[in-house]
This record gives sequence, C-alpha cells and structure tokens, in this order.
Amino acid sequence: MSEAKVVETPKLGTFYGVFTPSILTILGVVLFLRTGWVVANVGLLGALSIVVVAHVVTFATALSVAAIATNMQVGAGGAYYLISRSLGLEIGGAIGIPLFLAQTFSVTLYAFGLAECLKIFWPEVPQQGVAAATILVVSILAGKSANLALKAQGPIMVAIGLALISLFWGASERTTEALPLFAKVADGSSYWQVLAVFFPAVTGLMAGVSMSGDLKDPTRSIVRGTLGAVLAGFVVYLAVPVALVAAASTQELASDDLIWFKIAAVPMLIYPGLIGAILSSALGSILGAPRTLEALSNDRIVPKISAGTAHVISTLVALGAVALGGINSVAPILTMFFLTTYGVVNMVAGLEQLSGSPSYRPTIRVHWLISLAGAVGCLWIMWLINPIAAVAAIVVEAGVYLMLRRRELSATWGDLRYGTLLSFTRASLIRLRRLPVHPRNWRPHILVFVDDLGGRIELIRFAAWLNQDRGILTVSRLLIGELENLAPQIAESTRQADLFLEEQGIIAFAETEVAADLGSGVLAICQANGMAGISSNTVMLGWSHRIERLCELLTISKQAALLGKSTILCRIAPRRWSSKLNRIDVWWGGLERNGDMLMLFAHLVSLNTTWAGAKIYIMTIASSAMTPEETQLNLTALLERCRIPAETRVFERQENEQVRQIIHRESGQADLVFMGLREPPKNQEAEYAERLVELVGDLPTVILVRAAGPFVGSLL
Repeated sequence: MSEAKVVETPKLGTFYGVFTPSILTILGVVLFLRTGWVVANVGLLGALSIVVVAHVVTFATALSVAAIATNMQVGAGGAYYLISRSLGLEIGGAIGIPLFLAQTFSVTLYAFGLAECLKIFWPEVPQQGVAAATILVVSILAGKSANLALKAQGPIMVAIGLALISLFWGASERTTEALPLFAKVADGSSYWQVLAVFFPAVTGLMAGVSMSGDLKDPTRSIVRGTLGAVLAGFVVYLAVPVALVAAASTQELASDDLIWFKIAAVPMLIYPGLIGAILSSALGSILGAPRTLEALSNDRIVPKISAGTAHVISTLVALGAVALGGINSVAPILTMFFLTTYGVVNMVAGLEQLSGSPSYRPTIRVHWLISLAGAVGCLWIMWLINPIAAVAAIVVEAGVYLMLRRRELSATWGDLRYGTLLSFTRASLIRLRRLPVHPRNWRPHILVFVDDLGGRIELIRFAAWLNQDRGILTVSRLLIGELENLAPQIAESTRQADLFLEEQGIIAFAETEVAADLGSGVLAICQANGMAGISSNTVMLGWSHRIERLCELLTISKQAALLGKSTILCRIAPRRWSSKLNRIDVWWGGLERNGDMLMLFAHLVSLNTTWAGAKIYIMTIASSAMTPEETQLNLTALLERCRIPAETRVFERQENEQVRQIIHRESGQADLVFMGLREPPKNQEAEYAERLVELVGDLPTVILVRAAGPFVGSLL
C-alpha cells in the first residue's frame, strides 16, 4: 500500500506551511469577540488561569506531536497520518473521518462568523448567501494553489498584528476603574462554562499539521511551526486580557462583544484583523480537510479519489452544511472531534514512550506523564464543554471503528499496538512468575497435537471445549521428517493453520514444528512450550486403533507425567447424536487420582453453548470393601464441596460381570464419556493398549485422562 501523497513536490517551509495556518487559526474569532466576556465573568486572574489551563493541554499536545513527528517519516494526512501509523488503520480511520468532517464543517462555521461580522456594516445581510459565497471564495483560492493560499495568509497576519498594536496602544491611553483581579460575574456563567467558551480558541493546533504532505521537511517544520504557533498564541492570550481590563469596565466587557473598537487607538484597524482572522481560519480548514480525505482514500478507508476530487467533496460538504441553516447546533460536536484527535495524539506519544519499543527514538523526547496528562485533559475539557456532545462524538468514533474492524483492513507498517501489548504482557508475565501457585489457580493450558488440521478438526474442537477459554490452547501441527527438507513449510503451514482456526471460530495459538518422530517431537515441544506459569500443563492426543501407535501414545503419556504434564487421549466416535447433546458420563475409579480432573473437564465442556443443558452423571462401581450406600454418600459429599452440578450413580458388579460390560451397558446412550487412564506396568504397554481398545469398543466419544503434576487429586 503506498503512502499518502497530496502533491508530487512538497515545497512549503516551516513559516508558511505550519506556523502561519496554525497561528491564524489560534488567533481567531474568540480573541476578538470573547476575550472581554471571559474577563468580565471570572476577573483578570481567572481569565489568565483559563488561558494557562487551555494552553497547558495544547502545549502537551504540541509536544506529543513533536515527539511522534521526529520518530517517523511524516507523510500526507496530518493528524490522521500520525495516529494511523501508530495505532493502526481502524483507530486512525475512526479519528480521521470525524476529523475530516470537523475540518470541513469548520469552514461553514467560519463563513457564518464572517456573515455575522458584516452585520456591522449591513444589518440585513443574507447570512446563508454570504456564507456560501465565502466558502466558494476560500475554496477557489485554496484549490488554485496551496502555496498561494498560504502566502495569502501573510497579509492577514499583518492585519491581525496591526489590530493588536492598535488595541495595546489604545489601552495604554485609557484609564478605568481598578483592575478586577478576581471574579466579577457578569451573567452568572461559572468558571468551567467560561473555560468551555474560551477553549475553541486553542483548537487550531492541527491546522499546520494537516499540511504535512506539502512540506519540504515535514518532521522539522511540524515541530518548529507547531510549537512556535502555540507559544506565540499563549503570549498574545496572556497580554490581551490585561489590555482589555486596563481600558474598560466590567460592564463594558460583559455587554459589548465589539469592545475592541472602543479601546483601539485606530478602530478601523480592527476590521481587517477581525475579518482576516475569520477568513484565515476558514482557509486553514479548507486546506486541511481535502488532505485528510485524500490520505484516508490512499489507505482505502474511503473509496479511491484524486486530490482534486477530495477538494471538491470538501467544498460540497461545507456548502451542504450552509443549506441546513442550523449548523451552530452541531458546533459542539465538531469541537469534540478536534479534542478527541488531540487526546489520541497525546495517548499515542505516551504509550509509545511506555512501550519501550526499540524503534521509538524521537529526536524530541517527552515524558509519558506529560502526554498522558494531555490526553486526560482533553477528555476533561470535552466533558466541561458539553457532556452530551462529548458522548455523541465518542459514540460516532466508536461506530466508525467497529465498521472498519469488520472490513479487516490491512496495513503495511507496524504500529504501536504490538509494542504496547508486548510491554504489558511482559510486565504481567514477570509478576505472574513471582506469584504463589495454588490448586485453585490451575487452568487447562492444553497442547493438542495434530498431523492434519482438517482431518482432526473434531479433536481440536474437543480441546477447545475442554479448555473453554479458561486457559491457553495451542494447536501444534507436527511435521515428521528432516528439518532441512521441511523448514520452508513452517511459516506457511502456521499461517494457514491460523486462518483455518479463525474460520472455524476456535481461539487457539497455532504452531508448526518439525521432529524426527512423534514421541521425541511431542516431548521436546512439551518442554519448550510456554513460560512464567502459563506453560502447557496438559497434552492432548488423538486416538489410534493400531496397537503399535497406541503403545507409543501410552509411552508419551508416561514421559509427559515425568514432566508434570497431564495427558488426554480422545477417541471421537462418528456423530450419531442429534443436535441436542443431553448427557455426559464420568466414570470415577478412585485409584489413580484422576477423578477430580475428569469432573473438572466434564464441567468445562458443559459450559459451552453446544453442550448447554447436558446432564453430568458421576458413575462408579462399588468396590468390595465399600458398600454402594457408602460410595453414594461419599460422591454426594464430594459434589457438594466442589459445587459441580451432577448426579451420582453407583453400580454393583455381579458375579462374573466385567467392568467393560457395565460401562457399555450404562453409557452406551451417552453423548460423551470420561474415563481415567493409568500408567501400564513396565513392558506391558501392548497388553494395556489391547484392554483399552476393548474397553472403548463401540462407545460414543470417549476422553481418557491421566492427571499429573503438583496438584494431582486436589483440583476440586
């Protein structure tokens, strides 16, 4: 997949490419029309504290952007590019699509703002017509040339600078009442409500970042331009409240949104600054939106489109919003989309630092606490501005994420998710290794061996039922032969196994191993599998009707027990049951200490939806030393202690009646039968194998279990 490129020859530098669009979006409508209202409501110290709080969040985000940008080759797409290359396409798209809409609708909002300003000269101005005309003008200017459009912002910045000089000059010549250092409530707005009104002033951070595809040196320009714009904006927003409060009363600041015109030494200089601020914000948004959309297109999150088409679509969306007439009602949600972008950028930088990935080597290093604090601050500000809009924005982005997850997008780059999960996994394994091990912590970590996944799918499915997502299930395909000949098949075999298990809906880890023979291969894999308390503790093998192979399996079971591994032999009968599985029989012998594991596995199988409603029967044959009544009481007491829902059945063996006959008579109609497996006497494996074949006979599916390890007989 090719990286997003908006123009073939990026040629913009730091000043025009990043600093200019960022600072002009920051020094916008709020600076001219709302700063006085802020001071009137919370006093000078309150206003300055709001400026500091807002810029702390913004500065943390700027530092995070700097860290991420100096760790990678930045392509087109701005914030979307940074997020998608760190957290993957799904999360990148979930943020990128709303970000595009926010950038596009922002053009409409600024256009309506210009129409409002024109009411000073033209009280009956048709706001929708002026807004539409404004969108077309800035769209044509931006579409003709990004370089020309950005350079056109130079005169606008001069106009804003002259407006600021006029304000400070005028303020120095006016005298007023003592400075209201503390809160002077003008209309009853709380501190947090005032902060919510002011905060959009600092949401222009990404205006320059969005131009990443048009820059000569994106890494250097984004860092310098973004940090420079944030710091410059911070200085201006600290100075303006002081000038306003020195030159106007609280009542004037609260009641007159255009107080700048009364204070300024040359009032006419305020008009071009105010109108220029609005136009520059609109121009910055119409430059950024198509670039975000084209980057989304290049990553196939949206259909493939050209740069020109992306620009036209952005313009049409902005014009469509004009036709709605009530665009101000969605403005809080747009602010939420910007803030979620900032929050995710901060989270990316923080998690990258925490993950300890060797590939994360930014030139500008930012402590993870700063970045994560910035992320939390963004969420906090979102909630303060509008809780409903905050929830709505998060719900929309979650919906986009789930939609993209279903499309199973694939990327050609590694992202932060792997490193973060690996770091958390490593930390968890280290802690797990040091925790005491107890029978109550036992979980079935099953290692099932197959030669052919398709031919052994029922064996794998039974392994998943026995595991029931309580432990780790590993499916090992064992290739018998020489490593030199079979090594090229390992990677492809594992890949196909992963796909096969996913298609079958089985959650398991697939492995492919090469061994000279079955016995040595199984034992070698058993010893190497797992780590830190989650090593495999149970080996599962498929049944064989050949006595020689069955003897080999019994030998493997004996050697696995020496390694502390339990063994499961599974003889799967042809499916003769209906869709409803009603009965699981557990034959309790009591001599080999397998009973607790038999009951536990039967219980785990019954938890699966396929076996939901199946009844568990604990069956045993009374020994000569114990009456059936005593055996019944002992089993009932055991079931009460272990809290497994089951019924008990105790049988007496009649004279000349074989155990095999009782088992076949009583369990012939069961759906699944559990029985214990013992270690055969030395050199008697063949005789024991023959007895097993006779015992299993034509019973339904049989699972033979041999318990081993430190908790034999104590799992219940």
